[in-house]
Amino acid sequence: MAGRTATTTGARKSSRRKTFIWIAAAAIIIIGLIWTEQVALLYVLATLSVTALLMIVAMADLGGARRPIAELAPNDDSAAAADGLGASRAGRSTAKQR
Repeated sequence: MAGRTATTTGARKSSRRKTFIWIAAAAIIIIGLIWTEQVALLYVLATLSVTALLMIVAMADLGGARRPIAELAPNDDSAAAADGLGASRAGRSTAKQR
């Protein structure tokens, strides 16, 4: 098990190192384009970058993180708990108020 953890840690460090290299390369390119006053090229690159980011977000499976309602506990009284009432007391208190 210790070997597996070391491999996972090494893979993470390698992945993190690659990410930092990409960020540094992008920063160098952007600084170089600003330095040489290539505003039109910067505009095109920014537009393409935002488009790529929006495509990634659009294709992400964000709905997969939600649990279906059927999986929730049938006696979920979290709203009543926030008020300091239990599920059985919540029903009686609203009946008395009417």
